[in-house]
Amino acid sequence: MAEIFDDIEELVKKDEKLIDKWGRRNPRFEKQYEQSVMRVISDYGIGASGNTGAKGKILGAGYEPYIMAFFIGLYANKRIPLSEDADDVKGLGQPLQYWGNLDSKKFRKAYPNLRSYIFIALVAKTDIDWIALDKGIIDASTVVSSLIKTMEEYANYGFSVMDEKLREDKGYFFSNRAFLDMFLQLTDKGLEEFTQDEEIEEL
Repeated sequence: MAEIFDDIEELVKKDEKLIDKWGRRNPRFEKQYEQSVMRVISDYGIGASGNTGAKGKILGAGYEPYIMAFFIGLYANKRIPLSEDADDVKGLGQPLQYWGNLDSKKFRKAYPNLRSYIFIALVAKTDIDWIALDKGIIDASTVVSSLIKTMEEYANYGFSVMDEKLREDKGYFFSNRAFLDMFLQLTDKGLEEFTQDEEIEEL
């Protein structure tokens, strides 16, 4: 698997990896979630000099709730396309290559490897003709756009779930276990469905 991933990474030019080209992109999200989710649980939209610690935000930079939203969509295996109206969406504001590359003012260590995990997941979940890319029939920009679209759609579903949780309980995500419990529930559900499918096949 590692060797296959390395090959995919290299499918651009000798001096550039596909993951690096992807890393320069700035994924979008629907504006409706800016006030209802992003600004509620993170420092999104607050300048670096802002004193946000006292406000009890559980996440730091705006890409952190985006990461959570993406993995909620990924683990649930559900995607929602972004609105086709350009006025309804906006760029996150920070290219992927900078996500998690610095220690956080929330006292979290840098986590740059998470970008690679996201990239691997997108490669696995996006329908791309890698042979066509290698032959030059399609270009790297087209592939990267497909990967970003997959990411945006998973995140869009995740934001819809987070929005619903906050509407039901404004303090839902202000528990240290909120995201952990959510991912455990999604993982347990996926494992249960997998087990049921396996039992059906054995019959």
